[in-house]
Amino acid sequence: MMKRYVIERDLPGVGAMSDAELGGATRTSNAALARIAGIQWEHSYVAGDKTFCIYLAENEDLIRKHAELSGFPANRITEVTTIIDPTTERTCAV
Repeated sequence: MMKRYVIERDLPGVGAMSDAELGGATRTSNAALARIAGIQWEHSYVAGDKTFCIYLAENEDLIRKHAELSGFPANRITEVTTIIDPTTERTCAV
């Protein structure tokens, strides 16, 4: 079963990258992902010198393997255990 993870990557200058540069980084990431079964990239947030990437993966080792193949560090890997949103209060027992 796939689990959801947030991967924090320290990438100096990433927030100043052009669309073409970000596209190149995406190409590199996708090429690495194509070589690994059991992992899927959902999306990433670019903020200053970091990215916060949301992945589905069978385990953390696959995320580390992607980091190794792509050359993008996985400085912090955190498993997401629950997702809440503005509608969560409708289903909670108060």
